[in-house]
Amino acid sequence: LVLLAAYVGYLGLGAVVLQALERPAEVQAAQQLLRERLELLANHTCLQGPALQRLVEGIVQAYKSGITLQGNSTSLGRWDYSGSFFFSISAITTIGYGNLSPSTAVGRIFCIVFALFGIPLNLVLLNEIGHLMLLGVQHCARHLEEVFHWQNKTSFLMKTCALVTGLLLFLLLPPLLFSDKEGWSYEEGFYYSFITLSTIGFGDYVIGMNPDRTYPSWYKNVISLWILFGMAWLALVIKFCINLLE
Repeated sequence: LVLLAAYVGYLGLGAVVLQALERPAEVQAAQQLLRERLELLANHTCLQGPALQRLVEGIVQAYKSGITLQGNSTSLGRWDYSGSFFFSISAITTIGYGNLSPSTAVGRIFCIVFALFGIPLNLVLLNEIGHLMLLGVQHCARHLEEVFHWQNKTSFLMKTCALVTGLLLFLLLPPLLFSDKEGWSYEEGFYYSFITLSTIGFGDYVIGMNPDRTYPSWYKNVISLWILFGMAWLALVIKFCINLLE
């Protein structure tokens, strides 16, 4: 009962803080959108409200499907091979960005079957990667004990080194790459890194989706590897936090 009360209280605290931080920006954005719509209709009397609404809804739906307007043409590419491969990664890792999803009935059925077998396969792989990481840390700890005859400090030092190395490789350095390739700020890149590796996957930031940018062929492949190893590392950190809480 105490644990349940703490859980509900933590959620309530998060709701209060998020409402205080995000609600004013939401209201301001809604008011700005309404003003722009009214100004557009006032300045272009040939436009009709219902027709404009249908156009806006069509643009929103097309954007959800990965289609954007570029002048008098449209841009495709989210369902090419690299985009489909990255979607497969986001599906079986349960990240589920939500910015892209199958639109055909056959595609949805395949996605269900694919995830049904892919999620356990992904968990097994992450477990093996995490196990190898632990073995590497333990091996280094034993080596240091033999060389320097350290007894009590070795385990603490190795855990600290593993934590710092993981922070650099999976959370602190990748935002620099995202800043270069996506044009994001460092804070946005760091936010994307944590939201991705923790499998929260809001979908407000997703790599390789800007039609105005040209991405190298290796980009999504490297990010896919980063996701796999980064999820394994963050799972170990979360497991350590669980042990502390318990």
